[in-house]
Amino acid sequence: MATKVVMEALSPTMEEGRLVEWKKQEGDAVAVGDVLAEVETDKAVMELVARAAGTLLKQVVAAGATVPVSEPVALIGEPGEAVDNGKPTPAQKQQATQPAPGQDRPVSMPPAPEPPPAPAAPAPEGRVKASPLARRIAAERGIDLGGLAGSGPEGRVVLRDLERAPAAAPARAGGPPTPGPVLRNVEGAQFTDVPLNQLRKTIARRLVQSIGPIPTFYLTTEVDMERAWESREALKALGDGPKVSFNDIILKAVAAALRQHPACNAWWQDDHIRYWHEVHVSMAVAIEDGLITPVIRNTDLKSLREIAAESLDLAERARERRLKPEEYTGGTFSVSNLGMLDIDEFTAVINPPEAGILAVGRIAEKPVVHEGQLAVRRRLRLTMSCDHRVIDGATGARFLKTLKAMLENPLAMVW
Repeated sequence: MATKVVMEALSPTMEEGRLVEWKKQEGDAVAVGDVLAEVETDKAVMELVARAAGTLLKQVVAAGATVPVSEPVALIGEPGEAVDNGKPTPAQKQQATQPAPGQDRPVSMPPAPEPPPAPAAPAPEGRVKASPLARRIAAERGIDLGGLAGSGPEGRVVLRDLERAPAAAPARAGGPPTPGPVLRNVEGAQFTDVPLNQLRKTIARRLVQSIGPIPTFYLTTEVDMERAWESREALKALGDGPKVSFNDIILKAVAAALRQHPACNAWWQDDHIRYWHEVHVSMAVAIEDGLITPVIRNTDLKSLREIAAESLDLAERARERRLKPEEYTGGTFSVSNLGMLDIDEFTAVINPPEAGILAVGRIAEKPVVHEGQLAVRRRLRLTMSCDHRVIDGATGARFLKTLKAMLENPLAMVW
């Protein structure tokens, strides 16, 4: 009897998956653990592996199809075994009802099984291995994958390899692709409908969960960033180790402030509040189709150098949709930074069950009164979104006051 391959829950919040690409074709031999297909979950593109050995008898769904969790996508069995979309064929049913050979009654032989599926044509010689995202971006930019050396698993071309490649069409140099759908104008068309992918579906569902039931209030403060600026310039002058960004400094300061204000390091759990003894700061990363929040575990225990290296790695793999579920779940507080996009200030949506998120604007030179004199200083606006069921106004204000003091006096983070 053929074994069903079902759409597995490849992330904690996954309800359905889109089968991006088949890696095994009908007629291919399959071993336990072989990658059958790549699946787009609500957060990443992940691999669907075989749980049984045999021959891939049938692909129940085509590439591009969206399938609910636990529904069949393929069948694995013995070569020549007849199948019909995951259900026994009439031939199999008839065969199952026949008495075993050797019994004292006539044995009716079942119809001959269907011939095995023809093996899929082998990939052209020299075909470049590339992730689905890399293939799509390469096609949009006019990049020839054949001329690239892949840095992914088994030499696969991934998104970061495209950033080093010349493009036939204009592209953003030295950075990730601009997030958002790729829209092509069709002559005579009044609009373009873009189907929701798994990430955008999850974002929509989570926003309704957050904005609707969560009583949110907002606190804004302005920080003098002169000393933080000088500290970063001093770190840059050292010339060794990963490049430290202002976001890394803010992540470090947020973690230190949460350690002093554990009431903000909490989850709302319907019938109780969970106050975390560990600080795991999530950082919002804009990717091609939306937003994801990789988590830096035990942020308060890590050095600025460690945070810089880890945030760079997590952000890069987030844009390539290569994060594991445990790398983007379990955060206790979030930071969202739009300063690099020239945004002065904004309000961010809380990521439940977390009770707070910090929105970070740009560092801008402003005329202010400093020590009784008018001066031009580098200033930063921070806005904290608070779940009022967990965080009271005074509690959030005290947290922001501590955070501001640490950013204005960076040595306070290591005191």
